[in-house]
Amino acid sequence: MTKHNSSKSGDDVGASVTPDDISIVRNICVYCGSGAGLNPAYAEAARTLGAALAAAGIGLVYGGGGLGLMGEVARATLAAGGRVTGIIPRFLTEKEHMMCDVTELIVTSDMHERKRLMFERSDAFVALPGGIGTLEELVEQLTWSQLGQHDKPIVVASIGGFWKPFLDLLGHMRDDEFIRNGINVRFNVVDAASDIVPAVLARASVRKDTVPDAFVTAKF
Repeated sequence: MTKHNSSKSGDDVGASVTPDDISIVRNICVYCGSGAGLNPAYAEAARTLGAALAAAGIGLVYGGGGLGLMGEVARATLAAGGRVTGIIPRFLTEKEHMMCDVTELIVTSDMHERKRLMFERSDAFVALPGGIGTLEELVEQLTWSQLGQHDKPIVVASIGGFWKPFLDLLGHMRDDEFIRNGINVRFNVVDAASDIVPAVLARASVRKDTVPDAFVTAKF
């Protein structure tokens, strides 16, 4: 394990995946809860995703905690022989039971630095079920994508329909024209953990300016 403190500096998701697609995505950032939630399917999905990342040779970037879904996806990735980078702010190392036996552990000075490093080290983003923190992280990436600040795939894993209320809210925003043509929010939604990696790789295989709607399952 490599451990260090960081320092600040100034849709057809089932499409065939080729080795070239995999080389595009070296690391996937997974946002998820530090709790397990009430539905056992959430933890099972986290474990399935971890194993899938390792099998595809894709590294996991996550929030560094050992509790809840965060711990589940990290342990599953490691157990399957995968790479895990944990990034956690110093004030959460005890509260979220910082996981020390990861491939690389980065302790940051604050939340802003944590999120910056998670973004910089990731080629795509996945949101599993979680709480306010998970929601905030997902919305930030959707916003940056909407504003043209990045072209990284975003996949929302609506396990057991978890994200349906959020998707309904986006639809409401669209209906009231707060989300308008030209500033669309485009991402993929999957219902099963086994579909996450294929969805990321399918989306990553095309540039943003040529992405057909067939590669995007959610457009608001």
